Amino acid sequence: MDNLVVELAGLLGEAHVLVSAQDQAPFLSDWLGKYRGAARAVVRPGSTEEVAAVMRLCARHGVPVVPQGGNTSMSGGATPDSSGRAIVLSLTRMNRIRALDAIGNTITVDAGAVLAKVQQAAQEARRFFPLSLGAEGSCTIGGNLAANAGGVAVLRYGTMRELTLGLEVVLADGRVWDGLTALRKDNTGYALRDLFIGSEGTLGVITGAVLKLFAQPHARATAFAAVPDVAAALSLLAVVRDRCGDRLTAFEFMTGDCLALILRHVGEARLPLGEMPPAAVLIELSDQDDEPGLRDRLEATLLGSVETGLILDAAIAQDGAQAKAFWRIREGVSEALVREGKAAKHDVSMPVSAMADFVAAADAAVRAAAPGVRPIVFGHLGDGNLHYNVLPAQGQDPAAFAALAPALTRLVHDEIGRRRGSISAEHGIGQLRVAEMPLRKAPLDLELMRSLKDLLDPAGLLNPGKLLPGKRLPASATN
Repeated sequence: MDNLVVELAGLLGEAHVLVSAQDQAPFLSDWLGKYRGAARAVVRPGSTEEVAAVMRLCARHGVPVVPQGGNTSMSGGATPDSSGRAIVLSLTRMNRIRALDAIGNTITVDAGAVLAKVQQAAQEARRFFPLSLGAEGSCTIGGNLAANAGGVAVLRYGTMRELTLGLEVVLADGRVWDGLTALRKDNTGYALRDLFIGSEGTLGVITGAVLKLFAQPHARATAFAAVPDVAAALSLLAVVRDRCGDRLTAFEFMTGDCLALILRHVGEARLPLGEMPPAAVLIELSDQDDEPGLRDRLEATLLGSVETGLILDAAIAQDGAQAKAFWRIREGVSEALVREGKAAKHDVSMPVSAMADFVAAADAAVRAAAPGVRPIVFGHLGDGNLHYNVLPAQGQDPAAFAALAPALTRLVHDEIGRRRGSISAEHGIGQLRVAEMPLRKAPLDLELMRSLKDLLDPAGLLNPGKLLPGKRLPASATN
């Protein structure tokens, strides 16, 4: 047996070191089925101390480590390469709620805790953890932190970076950085915590976190409104913000083509309007109490916007069941896209004021390059994050479309670059976009990122091939 595997089994127990193809299979491919790799072993530590011991052992042997949480990455960020050199370090056994402070409004959790479990623990303490994702029943807090997850409530509560007070991280050499603090003010130096959030497991293995909690919003008002286009939706966003302030929790946008796709593939989705609109927004307000008053405020805001032409039609949910039905439309987007077939997917962000111009320019560019392709646009309009997907033309050969997809992606990302946006808003770079980093990031940005990587992981053993492009050999080494 492999000596490394024997040593790993000595550290964790044989049951938690997986070597057979059958046992490893769930850990070696991403959930979209786009990437598949190989591993020397899959290890499942049960504590921070065991993670540290694994990292020390791998550092001594020069073995790469791919950290993995719920394995719900949209960019292949938790999938090993095909060499079989790496071990996959699964944190799913580390799933404890360590502490909950209802007075300080914090919850301390293991990195392998499933997001839904954290939400439930907060609710049982009459508190609220606001991160909400389609994969919340399987994604883990460590993965959410590694990708700086956003979700539908960023508009009010922020991304994981804003929701996190402290971290515990195991470094590449096995040392444990204990930054597991609940302090909201600490002006004693660099914010080391922020280095690891969004680093996709390339600088250290997050093993624990202190997260912010909030008062439970007992009152909600939800509306589904038809709008003429993206520009009208942005104007409506400004109106709702002015009238409703920080009660505005979500403002989700979908084009008419996106809605049609959902209704075609998601049987329980029902459009709450009379006819298919050119575009629509899903709006949610939340507050601590007075749901009728909240609904009245939203209704008055929407009525005023109907009179000015920003809204073509609207429906306001009268109870929780109707609100859930409205959200089912938005939540059905991913399911509908999967059922429709392969798409060129883009998770992009830009200044909110640039979004209407971006959609018009990107639509024109991809349609000129590939007549008949179908842009499907949806996303978190309030925080500048759009999911801009391009479906093949009706009847187009899948292989022919796959050959076109890289060129379409370049066009979309060029339009993002012109607006000083980002090619990854919340899905991460992973291995999906790593080759584009030299084209989309300034040289100094990459130099500083590489310097941090070399400082914290000089041997390049943590999640190799993700986020940062590989080092270039010096000229003398290429001759």
